[in-house]
Amino acid sequence: MVCTKMKLVYAFILVVGALCLYFSMEPFKELPFVLKKDQGKFLRLPDIDCKQKPPFLVLLVTSSHSQLAARMAIRKTWGRDTEVRGQHVRTFFLLGASDSTEEMDATAQESEQHRDIIQKDFKDVYFNLTLKTMMGMEWVHHFCPQATFVMKTDSDMFVNVGYLTELLLKKNKTSRFFTGYIKPNDLPIRQRFNKWFVSKFEYPWDRYPPFCSGTGYVFSSDVASQVYNVSESVPFLKLEDVFVGICLAKLKIRPEELHTKQTFFPGGLRFSVCRFQKIVACHFMKPQDLLIYWQALESSQEQDCPAV
Repeated sequence: MVCTKMKLVYAFILVVGALCLYFSMEPFKELPFVLKKDQGKFLRLPDIDCKQKPPFLVLLVTSSHSQLAARMAIRKTWGRDTEVRGQHVRTFFLLGASDSTEEMDATAQESEQHRDIIQKDFKDVYFNLTLKTMMGMEWVHHFCPQATFVMKTDSDMFVNVGYLTELLLKKNKTSRFFTGYIKPNDLPIRQRFNKWFVSKFEYPWDRYPPFCSGTGYVFSSDVASQVYNVSESVPFLKLEDVFVGICLAKLKIRPEELHTKQTFFPGGLRFSVCRFQKIVACHFMKPQDLLIYWQALESSQEQDCPAV
């Protein structure tokens, strides 16, 4: 009886030991890789000639095949091809590839119709958001370095293009400039089953360099080329905003505030006409709400709002 109990104890210890070894070694199963320049090939390119008509601001919106409603809402609102304060603004959508032939065909048709999709042949999944963002940087570097500013944002965002343009013109800084909702002292999340888990093997330090929330950040176009060039020397992280922050740290470019008041709201914000007239970006925007809010803003441009 005692012998049987001892065997069970030893078996338990062996199982626990094996599990501990497995979980401690899991981050090493797939070594973090380094992005290579021109990794993959472009499948879709938008209809723009930046040499002939350099845009003041290019908006790069990360999207996925299933988010057609969001793209259509953006095209009808803040993503319209427009002139703002005499400055040309263009919006493009960043997509990867799908295993579904139906989705790929639908994207091809959408691209033919709207001519505003940038697509590469990597798999379009959440953890390839860094690849998607770097595709945008690569596109600016190769095809649109003439742009003055670039904004990377998401498809569930409200962007006040007019107010952003106004603030950028006032800032009047067109090189080595990067702004957004700044996170100056974020810590890596080490809880294994957290969505944003990063192992010590992937990132061994205890604190991230300053970076801006990936929901929306703005930079001078020269930064796109510099980040694209330095990215080869930065180990890949699935957290695209942190990855870009590490690239900026290597370049000695520190994110700076666009305005003395908060203008980027990654946590969302309750809508009011007066409030949204003086913000740049707001997260958690549903397509139907975006259409309603935009109409309210457009019809109230003469509305007197109290000075804040």
